[in-house]
Amino acid sequence: MPPLAVFELHPTLLIAAAGLLGLVVGSFLNVVIHRLPRMLERDWRRQCRELGAGNPDPGDAEPYNLVVPRSRCPACGHPISAAENVPLLSYLLLRGRCSACGVHIPLRYPVVELLTGVLSAAVAWRFGPTWQSAAGLLLTWALVSLSFIDLDHQILPDSITLPFLWVGLALSLFGVFTSPRDSIVGALAGYLSLWSVYWLFKAATGKEGMGYGDFKLLALLGAWLGWRSVPLVILLSSAVGAGVGIALLVSGRHARSQPIPFGPYLAAAGWLALLFGAPILHAYWHWALPH
Repeated sequence: MPPLAVFELHPTLLIAAAGLLGLVVGSFLNVVIHRLPRMLERDWRRQCRELGAGNPDPGDAEPYNLVVPRSRCPACGHPISAAENVPLLSYLLLRGRCSACGVHIPLRYPVVELLTGVLSAAVAWRFGPTWQSAAGLLLTWALVSLSFIDLDHQILPDSITLPFLWVGLALSLFGVFTSPRDSIVGALAGYLSLWSVYWLFKAATGKEGMGYGDFKLLALLGAWLGWRSVPLVILLSSAVGAGVGIALLVSGRHARSQPIPFGPYLAAAGWLALLFGAPILHAYWHWALPH
């Protein structure tokens, strides 16, 4: 019996497999979230040196990418073994501490793993054994990475957003989520909508309200989901972002002068639109235009 037929007969197996795969991928995403901004910083320093505007950094001479060097404890330098790198399980067995020095391991790591596993299982539940499910998993993993990088560094790396924008356009050729026409219009609408808001806000206040990475992320979502999903993503992300921002300001946990990254809200809204966009839009129009 073909593997897909097994998943069709037993969809729970697919959901469980996607969840376990998500846990493993989540462990790798922790590496991406931690290292990619530092890789970009090293590249920026290299470019500055080439222009004669920076001093050499001895650490930049050592190889540093998503594969090397081997993961180590930031406190004592203890190399992380394979047994200490099992998603979730290792954290629980080690009781959240380094096995060598006993320093607390940030809770962020198991949270990213668990979140990626749960979201992956939800994608498999929604789409079943289809190409939509495979593509949805890739988009989910990219959105998780972008969200946490933006939370940490207020950047949305082009090395993730631009390739995935092109992947979304390519998938439209096969009608995975939308048609080529809707995908192209969605990418344009996503970019230009936030680009216009950016310049209107800057003209009115003299300040930059968001970064160019936000434009590219919404263009990415428009390419994947089509132009009809762009207003929904903007509405959902703005509503959630405004609510969280007000709550943080009222609670005193966030200074008014400190920027709030918009990427995580766009990513969350895009993921919701991926899974539930059609039912949400149908419910809205049914409410807005009652019979």
